Amino acid sequence: MIIKILGSGCKKCVTLGENAKAAAAAAGKEAEIIKVTDFAEIAAYGVMSTPGLVVDEKVVSTGKVLTAEEIGKLI
Repeated sequence: MIIKILGSGCKKCVTLGENAKAAAAAAGKEAEIIKVTDFAEIAAYGVMSTPGLVVDEKVVSTGKVLTAEEIGKLI
């Protein structure tokens, strides 16, 4: 599973990345966490408000920091 965190690298983006890692671990799934900071690439996903969360190339959240529990339900 590939999880991408879309954003500038701000505190919200870092927190979302940590929560995604925790959610994958709790679900017993191996996940590669990739941080995407290039705004052209972020825009290519159709994300206009960050942070964005992409799971296996599907945008599942934009503009908010999900908890590990919320992310667990999406993966």
